[in-house]
Amino acid sequence: MEEVCFMTSHHRTPGSLVLLFAGPGIKPEMWHSLAATVPWTSDIADTSASQDLHGYACRIGHTEPSLWARVGSRSLCLGLCHIAALQEEYHRPGDLVVGGILPHLNTMVIRASFEEPPSNKYVGRQVAKNFQQILALEFAINEINKDPALLPNVTLGFRILEDTYFERMTYQAGLAFLSVRGQMVPNYRCSRKEELLSVIGSLNSRISLQMASLLGLFKIPQIDPSEVPQYFGLIRLLLHFHWDWIGIVAPDDDSGENFIQALIPMLDQNNICVEFIDRIECVESCSPGSSKKVIEQQPPCCYECELCPEGTISNHTDADRCVPCPEDQYPNKNKDQCFSKSINFLSCQEMLGIVLASLALLLFLITAAVLTIISKHQDTPIVKANNRELTYVLLISLLLCFLCSFLFIGRPTKVTCLLRQTAFTVILSVAISTILAKTITVVLAFMATKPGNMARELLGRQVVNSIVLACPLLQAVICAIWLGTSPPFPNLDFHSLAKEIIMECNEGSVVMFYIVLGYMAFLALVSFMVAFLARKLPDSFNEAKFITFSMLVFCSVWISFVPTYLSTKGKSMVAVEVFSILASGAGLLGCIFLPKCYIIVMRPDLNTKDHLLRNKSYRHLNS
Repeated sequence: MEEVCFMTSHHRTPGSLVLLFAGPGIKPEMWHSLAATVPWTSDIADTSASQDLHGYACRIGHTEPSLWARVGSRSLCLGLCHIAALQEEYHRPGDLVVGGILPHLNTMVIRASFEEPPSNKYVGRQVAKNFQQILALEFAINEINKDPALLPNVTLGFRILEDTYFERMTYQAGLAFLSVRGQMVPNYRCSRKEELLSVIGSLNSRISLQMASLLGLFKIPQIDPSEVPQYFGLIRLLLHFHWDWIGIVAPDDDSGENFIQALIPMLDQNNICVEFIDRIECVESCSPGSSKKVIEQQPPCCYECELCPEGTISNHTDADRCVPCPEDQYPNKNKDQCFSKSINFLSCQEMLGIVLASLALLLFLITAAVLTIISKHQDTPIVKANNRELTYVLLISLLLCFLCSFLFIGRPTKVTCLLRQTAFTVILSVAISTILAKTITVVLAFMATKPGNMARELLGRQVVNSIVLACPLLQAVICAIWLGTSPPFPNLDFHSLAKEIIMECNEGSVVMFYIVLGYMAFLALVSFMVAFLARKLPDSFNEAKFITFSMLVFCSVWISFVPTYLSTKGKSMVAVEVFSILASGAGLLGCIFLPKCYIIVMRPDLNTKDHLLRNKSYRHLNS
């Protein structure tokens, strides 16, 4: 003989039905024998169509938590599951009551037989793990009641009804919350002492939505588990597999509508297209180097592909936008990758720098050769006739002018940036002031030949020296103000050139830069005008004609310099300035001194005192 275990649920009411589940091979006589040994069974109903019984039903006469019995020689443990009307399973009274629709049975609704009026009955079997939710709610209520600071003078209670996972049964639970315990009269509050605060559940979203439609009519809040975390997980799955065009199948009811309203905005935020009745064609993926441009009044997956603007890239497919490269990098031709920019400055190791440096060195050597020739023939009439001291000053200033061009070639440093413009403008101002002094000397010399003219008294050495010193000194003062207020400094320009970083000397103050250039242009213009006026004075060695032509070349170079300088960037801008320095210096050197050197070297017969005495102006100049 072996034992049979009958398990019953708590709070069983008399008159409930119990269902005995048995395996095949259980004979009818075994069940009749069992019924005879159980005093609280009233009848046995055969539910099997075969000789081997699979189950029998009996009527409970009274409540029993458990019962042990022996059936023949078979060992059978039969779970006794109850068939009961919907009832309240757990209850604790309180001033305010929290309702709960939580499962603790594994239930099955009994089909209608159409032999009697249908009743809301279900078959249930206890599931131990489902008690966790019930225990959690009971624990929370107890903790709240223990703390007097949370709800002073208020006791929370609870009512927990079974969640059958069937809508019609759970609706009945909702009506039970709205009725007095033991009755089914919704919203009838006579002699009702407890106030329903809220309802927790159901754990099934479909039932929870249906419960909300009922409880909402009576303004009773409902707390149900959120499915939003599931939506996030679903979207992460779609994004992982790059599924950006999906279809959704949802029930045509409130739950389906709520599901769509909650999910669609989340899909839109992640650029996932949803297809319902109407078919929406998606474009092909946008390749790297382009970005998506969403079409107005269309879902996010309906877009056009447009190439990235200049200076930006996209390095992956279906980029939402193009991003700029770092400032020290530039996009490649396909605009899908950034390359490092090269450094741009006028280097003495590249062809342009080598050419300009070689030209500056050549002009320096030519000037040195001219100075040597002049110094060796300094006592000849042609040298003495044109103010020998001013000639030396002019040649030395030209030497320094050609040398200062080397400050512009090579990597800019703090020292070279400070000296570049100031040295070049001051030295060139000395050269122009010397030319102006030489021209004024010639003009005053011929004016002194007239009787009673006071110009001779003005031909003293101090007047000439004052011109040579005062004009460059004023330029030096302007440069000092420039260096004291906004000095030039080395700078990296990342934006002027697309593929290169310009290493340059920032002028500090552009205004001061153009002031020093403007002052130099003023000196050149005055020198040109004075020389132009003196170009027809009769003298075999009159420099006025040559000075006029040299200043014409000088002014032309620097007038063309300004627009060219402003239209170039980087090392090209520096090269323009170096070329202007060399060209203007070469114009002064060639136009003023080449005729003298030609006479000294090639025509010494013209470099004689007799030749000078034939000129009346020279005799008056030395009388």
